[in-house]
Amino acid sequence: MPTKPKLKPFSFVVMILVGESGACPHDIVRMMREGRWLWTGSESQFYAEPKRLEKLGYLKSDTEPGITRDRTVYQLTDEGRAALQEWLAEPSNLPRLQDEQIVRLLGSEFVDPETTLNSLRPLRARLEADLETLAVIDERADQFPHRTKVLRINFRLSRKVIEAHLEWLDEVEAALG
Repeated sequence: MPTKPKLKPFSFVVMILVGESGACPHDIVRMMREGRWLWTGSESQFYAEPKRLEKLGYLKSDTEPGITRDRTVYQLTDEGRAALQEWLAEPSNLPRLQDEQIVRLLGSEFVDPETTLNSLRPLRARLEADLETLAVIDERADQFPHRTKVLRINFRLSRKVIEAHLEWLDEVEAALG
C-alpha cells in the first residue's frame, strides 16, 4: 500500500481554518485574506488544498444550498484530526521573514534615494489600512467563542508586526529623506 505524502505546514493551516465547524473554500479564502499577516499563499492554493486533503482522507465534503448555487463544505475527518493533533505536538519552526521592502532597501545602492523612497511610500497607506481592517476583524472575534482568546492573541501579534513595519518605514524615510 503506497504511503501518503508528508503534509506541509500549509495543509495544516487549511485544516485549522476548516476547524471543527467546517468551512467552504470561499470561507477559507476570506479567513486567509484577513489573516494574511500570519500566513500567505495565493487564493488558488486555498481553493485547491481542501480538494487535495479530501483525496488524501483528511477532509470530507458535503454539498449545501448556497445563496446562488450549492456550495461545498469541508469537514475534518478523524484521520485529519489525528494528523492535526500529531503536527500540533511537534516543536514549531522559527518564523520565516520574506519582506520585499527589506530587499528593496538593501538594493537602494543601485538607484537614487528618492527612487527607493517612492517605491516604499505607498506601503504606509496599505499598512494603515491593514490596522483598520485588523480592528474590524478583532471586533468579530467573539463570534468564535471556541477561538476568541487565541484569535485576540494573534491579532495583537499582527498589530505589532504592522506597527513595526510602520516604524521601519519612518526610519527609512529619516535615513534616506
